[in-house]
Amino acid sequence: MNARLPQPLLDAAALQSHVDASWRDRIVPALVDYVAVPAKSPAFDADWAAHGLLERVLQSAADWVAAQRVPGLTLEVVRLNDAHGRPRTPVLFFELPASAGQDGTPAPASGQTVLMYGHLDKQPEFTGWRSDLGPWTPKIDDGKLYGRGGADDGYAVYASVAAIQALKAQGVAHPRIVGLIETCEESGSGDLLPYVDALRPRLGDVGLVICLDSGAGNYDQLWLTTSLRGMAAGVLKVEVLTEGIHSGDASGLVPSSFRILRQVLDRLEDSATGRLLPASFHCEVPAERLAQARATAAILGDEIYKRFPWAHHDCGGSTLFALPTTTDPVEALINRTWRPTLSVTGAEGFPALKDAGNVLRPYTAFKLSLRLPPLVDAASAVQELKALLEDNAPYQAKVTFSSEGGASGWNAPPTTEWFERALQDASQAHFGAACGTIGQGGTIPLMNLLSQGFPTAQMMVCGVLGPKSNAHGPNEFLHLDYARRLTASVAQVIARMP
Repeated sequence: MNARLPQPLLDAAALQSHVDASWRDRIVPALVDYVAVPAKSPAFDADWAAHGLLERVLQSAADWVAAQRVPGLTLEVVRLNDAHGRPRTPVLFFELPASAGQDGTPAPASGQTVLMYGHLDKQPEFTGWRSDLGPWTPKIDDGKLYGRGGADDGYAVYASVAAIQALKAQGVAHPRIVGLIETCEESGSGDLLPYVDALRPRLGDVGLVICLDSGAGNYDQLWLTTSLRGMAAGVLKVEVLTEGIHSGDASGLVPSSFRILRQVLDRLEDSATGRLLPASFHCEVPAERLAQARATAAILGDEIYKRFPWAHHDCGGSTLFALPTTTDPVEALINRTWRPTLSVTGAEGFPALKDAGNVLRPYTAFKLSLRLPPLVDAASAVQELKALLEDNAPYQAKVTFSSEGGASGWNAPPTTEWFERALQDASQAHFGAACGTIGQGGTIPLMNLLSQGFPTAQMMVCGVLGPKSNAHGPNEFLHLDYARRLTASVAQVIARMP
C-alpha cells in the first residue's frame, strides 16, 4: 500500500484550457508542416541520410521545443555512428529538473524521473487514400488531421512539451522529466538501444514512462495499454526456375512456386482458421488480462470489430459484409492482443495484372509479418520460423526465409495505487468517464527494453490511434479533440507522481 502524500493544487479546467490553446495556436500548425514531409523510416528509405527528411522533421521539432522557452528545459539532438562509422538515425533528448510548487508543495523527494517517449519517422504511403486526401497532403476535416504520421506518432513530442508547459503555467510541483524522441521506430527501433545505453546516466532513476505511441478503444475516455504483441518479420522466397517459361510448355511438369509456398506456409498456419500451429508461438493469457478484456468488451461491445472498413457486395438484394474471425467481443480482444497471427504484407515475383502473360513464374516471394503474444521471445521465434519454413522443401525447391529481425512483446507491470488513482482522476477530469484498459496488437520495441532496465517504473502507454484512425494505412488521421484531452491527462498524471 502506497503512503498517501500531499497532492498539489491542480485546476483541471485551467489545465485543459491551457492545453487547448497550445494545440490550437502552436501544435496544429507544426503538425500540418510535419505531415507534409515524407520522412519515411530507414526500412522504407535506404538513403534516408542523403535525403535529409528525417533530419528535417527532427530539427523542426527541436526548433519548436526551443521556441516554447519552457523554464529550465534543455534539449539537444544526439547523434551516434554504428561500428562501421555510418550515422545512426538521430534522437531528440530533453531534460527538465524537478521543481517545487508555488503553493509550497515540495519537489518529489524520491529523485525519480519521468521519461516521455515518441518518434518522428513514418510508414510509407500505401494506397487507397480518399480522393481529396493524401499521405503527404495535410487536411483538417471534421476535427481530424489527415495525413501520414500525425497520429503515429509525430504529435508525441509536441503533446509532451505542451503537458509540461501546462504544469509550469499552474506552478505545481513536478518530478524530473526527460524526453527521448527517436527516428527509427517504424523500422523496429534498431538504432535506439545504443542511444539508451549512451544516455543511461542522464535518464536517471525512471519511475514513470509515458509513451504516446499506442491506441485507444474509443474517443470517450482515457485508455491505458496493458500489453503489446511482439513481431517476427522476413521474406519467404521459393525458387523453381532461373527464368520464366511458357505455362503451356511447363505447367504440370514444373511445380508452381506459388503452390510450394502455400505448402510451406501450411506448416506454420492452419489456413482454415488462421491458428498458428507451433505451440511455442503461443502463451497462456494472464488472469488479470483476461479480466481486463472482459471489462473492455463490456464497454466496446461489437464496435471492437465493426470499426473496420469491411468489404461488402450485393447478393440477391441484400448487402453482405466480410466477416471477422469471431463476433465474441472478449475473443476478439484476445485474438488481436494475445494470440499469434500471420499476415502477408508484400509480394514479389508477380507482374502487374495488365502485364501478366501465360508464363510460369520462376519464383514467388512473400513478406511475412508474424505477430507474437506478449510473453513469447522473438529471437527464439525467428530461429524456429526459419527452420520450419526452409527445411525439407517440396520438390527440392530453393526455399529461403530472410529474417528482417524481431521484437519481443510487452506485458505491463502491476499498477500501483497512486498510478491507478491518477489515471482514473485524469480520465474523469478530462473525459468525464473512467479510464479503460486495453491490449494492443502492435509492437513498440522500446517498452520491453524499458521494463527490463527500469523494472519498478509505471508505464503510461497511451495514444490517439482509436477507431478508424488507421495508422500505416490510407486515411490515417489524428483525432484533435482526443489528443487535447490526452495531453491534459498526461500533465495531470505527472503532477500526481509521488
